[in-house]
Amino acid sequence: MVEGVGVDIIEVSRIQKSIEDYGALFMDKIFTSEEKAYCSAKPNPFQHYAARFAAKEAFSKATGTGWNSDFSWQEVEVINEKSGKPFFRLGGLALKSFGNKRIFLSLSHSGDYVVAVVVIEI
Repeated sequence: MVEGVGVDIIEVSRIQKSIEDYGALFMDKIFTSEEKAYCSAKPNPFQHYAARFAAKEAFSKATGTGWNSDFSWQEVEVINEKSGKPFFRLGGLALKSFGNKRIFLSLSHSGDYVVAVVVIEI
């Protein structure tokens, strides 16, 4: 049974500007060390940072909690299987609250935009 659905679309340039303007302050608030290593190794790292940002936003929408909840951006980590399929690795309060649920994540990017869709099943 579906408990929640979230979607987010974002311009890559918005995330690029935040990274360039705020540097480590922004990066360390939003992304884990593993996410930063993954994105930085890509030919277009800003596109991959934007995809992870959109995934985290879509997750917050699917949970119905938004970012006013007790869990943080870094507790909702986007990593990839060897096949490239993205998934969430939850930690802290996010794991406690949503670790017993099935969570599906799909990411797509085209040019200046990325989109993320999250479905949470009970």
